[in-house]
Amino acid sequence: MPTSEPVRLGRKRALPACPNPLFLRWLTELRDEAKEKGLKTQYTYQKAINSLNKYPLPLRNAKEAKILQNFGDGICKILDEKLQRHYRENGADAQIHSVPEAAPPAGRTDNNSMAPSRKKNTAGDGGKARETSEGKKKKKKKKREYVPQRRSGGYAVLLTLYRQSQIPGSKGFMFKLELQTEAQPLCDKSFAVPDLGSKYTAWSSVSTLIQKNLLIKTHTPARYSLTEEGLALAERLAAAEQETKVCSGGDEGEEEEGPGVVDLTASDEGEEEEERIHPTVRAVGQTSSDVDALCSSEKPQNSQATSRNPSGGCLLPGTYEIILCVDFIETTGGSHHRKQELVKELQRNGVNFDVRKLNVGDFLWVAREKVTPVPGQLRLPAGRELVLDYIIERKRMDDLCGSIIDGRFREQKFRLKRCGLRRPIYLVEECGTAASHLSLPEATLQQAIINTQVIDGFFVKRVQDVRESAAYLTVMTRFLNKLYQNRTLTCRSRELEGDVSADEEERGIPSSSLISFAEFNHGALKNKCQTVREVFARQLMQISGLSGDKAAAILEHYSTPHSLMSAYDRCTSEAEKEKLLSTIRYGKLKRNVGPALSRTVYQLYCTPGPLS
Repeated sequence: MPTSEPVRLGRKRALPACPNPLFLRWLTELRDEAKEKGLKTQYTYQKAINSLNKYPLPLRNAKEAKILQNFGDGICKILDEKLQRHYRENGADAQIHSVPEAAPPAGRTDNNSMAPSRKKNTAGDGGKARETSEGKKKKKKKKREYVPQRRSGGYAVLLTLYRQSQIPGSKGFMFKLELQTEAQPLCDKSFAVPDLGSKYTAWSSVSTLIQKNLLIKTHTPARYSLTEEGLALAERLAAAEQETKVCSGGDEGEEEEGPGVVDLTASDEGEEEEERIHPTVRAVGQTSSDVDALCSSEKPQNSQATSRNPSGGCLLPGTYEIILCVDFIETTGGSHHRKQELVKELQRNGVNFDVRKLNVGDFLWVAREKVTPVPGQLRLPAGRELVLDYIIERKRMDDLCGSIIDGRFREQKFRLKRCGLRRPIYLVEECGTAASHLSLPEATLQQAIINTQVIDGFFVKRVQDVRESAAYLTVMTRFLNKLYQNRTLTCRSRELEGDVSADEEERGIPSSSLISFAEFNHGALKNKCQTVREVFARQLMQISGLSGDKAAAILEHYSTPHSLMSAYDRCTSEAEKEKLLSTIRYGKLKRNVGPALSRTVYQLYCTPGPLS
C-alpha cells in the first residue's frame, strides 16, 4: 500500500474557488438578510449558492445563470440590478470574475452551509490547526451579543417597556398601539409609515427582538413585555442613554426648542442597513461626508414626521379633517349601475370620501391628520387616522332577506357590537312594496328590523333608494364635521374605555378618545385567530333562541366549555343539570335565560351520540 494513502485520512479533495465570486457574495448577503428576518426565501438563496459553487465557468451576466438549477427570474433580476449598480460605481470595464476584498472565499461556511472547509493548512499542523481555528471562530460568534442601534425601532421598544416596568403598580405589559405611541419620541423612524422606497417601519424590528428572546408577545390582542434578558439589556441601554444626556448637556434642549432644525449628521437608511448587518450601539457625534450627502434628502422627511405632531398622540382642532370611508364592496360587483350611482351622488353632494376595504360595516368616518407636502417627495406622507364612533351597515330588503336565511344577519350584528364603536347604525333601503316579492314574508322582515332597533339597540334609518342613502350619508358627514370641529382627539387602545360617561353619551356628547383605523380594521377581521371564549360564544349563538346578550351572560359565569362541563359534573341530579343556566340574567331588563333554553344547552353538551 502506498505511503500517501494513510496521510489523506479520508478527507475530501479541496474544491477550486468559485469563478463568480461577485454573484456569490451578493447571494450570500441576500440569504443572510432573509435569515435575519425569518423569511423562507433564505432556503431558496442557499440552493442557488450551492448551484453556483458547482458551476465551473465564469458568468458574464445574471441571464446566463438561468441555466443553473434554482436560478429563477426573481433571483436573476436582483443580480442584474446589483451588477448594473456595480458597473456604474466601478466603471463599465470593471472586473467581475476577480475576487473583491470583501467577498468571502467560495468554500466558507458563510456562503455555503453544505460545503466542507477548504482553507489550506500549513504543513505539519494537519486537522488540529483547522479545528482550533474553527473553534475560536465559534467562540467569537457566541460572545457577540445583539444590541440594537441607538434611536432605532428595537432600541425605542426596549427602552419604553423598561421605563413602563419601573413605574410603581404598572401592569407589566403594553398593547401595540400604546407601545408605538410611547416609543415614537425615542426613535428616528416612524412606527406606522415606512420611509420612501422601503416597506419596513421601525415596528419591523420587534420580530428581531422576539427571535433574540428579548421580548415576549402573548394574548390576543397582543401584549408585549420584556424577558429577563431583555430587561437586563434595556437597563444597560437606559444607563447609556442617561450618560449620553449628561454628556450632551444642553444640546437636547436646543433641539426641543427648534423642532424645525434639520439634523444632517446621520442617515436613517444607512442606520437601517448597519443595524441589520452589524447591530451595534452608535457612537454619539459620529459623522461622515457620505452620511451628510445622504441626509440632505432623507432627514427632512423624518424630521417632519417626528415634529409634525408636537402634542404626542393628539390631533388638535384644525389639524384634521373628517373623511367618509366607503367599503369597496359598495362600489364594485353586483348591480354596477346602482353602486356607481351612490358614488356619483356623493361626488355631486361634495362629500369628501375614500373607498377602501372595511372588515366590518359598509360606511364609517375617520378623522385624518392633515399633512404638508415634503420637498423632493412624490407622495404625501400618510397622516394618522382615528375612527369616529359612528358606523353604518347598509341593507337592501333583498339583501336583508338573504342574510336572515343564511345566518349572516345575526353574525353581522354581533360583530358590529364588538367592533369597538359605540353608535352602530342600520341603513335599510327599499321598505314597502319591494318586500312583497321576496322569499320571506314582509312581516318577518319588518319584525327583524324592529328587533334590531329595540332589542339590539341599533339606530335604524329607513330610506327608499340609493339617492336617499347618499343624502343621509351627506347629512351625517356635515353633522360630524360640525360636532368635532373644536375637539382635541386622542388615540386609545381598543381594549381601553373611552373618556365619555353614560350620561354624557345619552346627551350626545361625542368621545374624544378614539381608536386608530389600523387597529380597528385589524380587530374586525372575520377569520382572525379566535380565543376559546370567542369560539364558545359562537357555538352558543347557533342554538335557536340564544341571542348575543344571552351568550354574553352565560360566558360571564362559564367562559369556556370546560368550565361549563365541570359545573355539570358538580350537579347531583339530572334535573339540577337541566336548570343550571335557567336563573342566569341577561340584558338591560335582567330577565332569566329560562329552563327551556337551559335544557337545550345541557342536551347539546352532555348527550352522548346524536340528538333526537
